[in-house]
Amino acid sequence: MPRHKPSNRSQDSLRRAIASAAARLMAEDGIGDYGAAKRKAARSLGVGEGEALPSNDEVADELRAYHAIFQEDEQKLRLMELRGAALEVMHFLTDFRPYLTGSVLDGTAARYAEIEIDLYADSAKDVEISLLSRNMPYEAAGGRPTGPEGPEAQLRLEWNGNPVLLSIFSRDDERRQRRNPRSGRTQARARADAVEALAAEIATRSRDVPGATVGG
Repeated sequence: MPRHKPSNRSQDSLRRAIASAAARLMAEDGIGDYGAAKRKAARSLGVGEGEALPSNDEVADELRAYHAIFQEDEQKLRLMELRGAALEVMHFLTDFRPYLTGSVLDGTAARYAEIEIDLYADSAKDVEISLLSRNMPYEAAGGRPTGPEGPEAQLRLEWNGNPVLLSIFSRDDERRQRRNPRSGRTQARARADAVEALAAEIATRSRDVPGATVGG
């Protein structure tokens, strides 16, 4: 007997359910990869990977909703902490034209989010030498992205207990618009002055949160 093809409404409901479950995994379990979160969410719902999965943007929308409902105060404070740490790293590595990207920039950073910073240098070795000369421990990140838009190298370090991923590109790449691997659209990025404005905005909104500590 031929298998019944799900209606568009059923497919939409399934996509929303997977997106919601994936957002919960990212918020609560620290899964930072959209694809991994979607696949795990689909398996938990008994859905085969052959089914149409939600887009990363759909999961990001559900993640924002989850934060607003279940983690609003915690997420505001965490985002403020991460953006403050990002600014410190950017000032520390100012010679390499740092830009903040990823979830700390777009506001979807969950409990265990990694600070993602793009650097532009003549050579990745220049960044490593700079870190070594200032006794900043780091390690090479595994699973380096490939393709023409991928970085020359990626390094991981910790800044006051916050995980940081440095993606190092050539100086010529700074003028190029890259695509966000999550959405396929132009990669959002921000220099330190823009991040300072975002951090100040979060700090202002958090002044009325019980137990909040606001400051530089």
